[in-house]
Amino acid sequence: KQEPEPLEIKQEQEEPQHQEYKEEEKQLCISQDEEPFSCETCGKGFRSKSQLLFHMKIHTGEKPFSCETCGKGFRAKSQLLLHMKIHTDEKPFSCETCGKGFRSKSQLVVHMRSHTGEKPFSCTSCEKRFTSKENLTDHMRIHTGQKPFSCGTCGKRFYRQCSLTCHMRIHTGEMPFKCTSCGKSFRNRSGLYPHMMTHANEKPYSCGTCGKRFRQKGTLTSHMRTHTDERPFSCGTCGKRYKNRNSLIGHIQTHTSEKLFSCGTCGKGFRQKDLIGHMWTHTSEKPFSCGTCGKGFHKKGHLNDHMRTHTDERPFSCGTCGKGFHQKNILTSHMRIHTDEKAFSCGFCGKRFRWQSNLTGHMRIHTDEKPFLCGTLPKHTNSQLGSRVITAG
Repeated sequence: KQEPEPLEIKQEQEEPQHQEYKEEEKQLCISQDEEPFSCETCGKGFRSKSQLLFHMKIHTGEKPFSCETCGKGFRAKSQLLLHMKIHTDEKPFSCETCGKGFRSKSQLVVHMRSHTGEKPFSCTSCEKRFTSKENLTDHMRIHTGQKPFSCGTCGKRFYRQCSLTCHMRIHTGEMPFKCTSCGKSFRNRSGLYPHMMTHANEKPYSCGTCGKRFRQKGTLTSHMRTHTDERPFSCGTCGKRYKNRNSLIGHIQTHTSEKLFSCGTCGKGFRQKDLIGHMWTHTSEKPFSCGTCGKGFHKKGHLNDHMRTHTDERPFSCGTCGKGFHQKNILTSHMRIHTDEKAFSCGFCGKRFRWQSNLTGHMRIHTDEKPFLCGTLPKHTNSQLGSRVITAG
């Protein structure tokens, strides 16, 4: 049997610049795990020099590509082209399952994993899994404590670039996300979406345990922890654990005494969300009113707590004795009876108390404060009249 002639492939002569590129490519031919190019600023490693140069623009703030429509700058031309689709509303890549459109194929690929449940990227520290490498990279900084993105105005640092971008709008006042129904504007898309649902009264996410419905998936996830008592967020200073990140952030500020926002009327310092509620104490404005008795409240959460006094709903029950409560903070206070926890300590003598009110009363022994004046007797007392018998001397 005659052997077939070997196939001859003609090699075309490449242009000089292509040959030079090929030689450089050969020199940079490295293994998948090797990252010989490292950033001198943050130490992050890269497989190629071009990746390193692109990364360096994060630290230098260089954004040579700008949008002709809104003036926003970008580090790469590909980022600019993707951004331009925001203005044209072009979303050429659509999901075959739910029909949602995306501006890039990579966004569609990541989205598809929400249907398949695929999470191919796992954290080596806590084994938590993610749908994209970017989300994993952001998550890893929680373990390392690395916050490479800093605000040029106030110096605050962030784990993610998008968090910094959103934060910068506090300083610039930019609110690019606008509600098409009422015109209200928001700093970020995550604020706009829940607001939009208030017009439609849509709550697509429901709790499988109690049936309560929510506008956001993240709110449902946080709510589910009230049933499981899962507390994935821990304080690095005292080890105390929390069900959600916002509670942890609020707790951490008790260690640092950090109160970034001050009241323009009285100068008192608050965390941002607490400042809003405090401001109403000066205006006497109570925008949330009870439909049953008409009583007004500064915060919607306070109204929700109050409504349970009419319905006698007691969703917070003690796991030890089964007693139910209208409010979570009352349950927390009640639990100290079983655990004998005394979380409030006197700064003068060190004596500990279960409740803040008891500590406040005790402190008056040291300060000699007597705030309660008897209308009949010329005598001040350290506690409310009626809590003890006072004999005139």
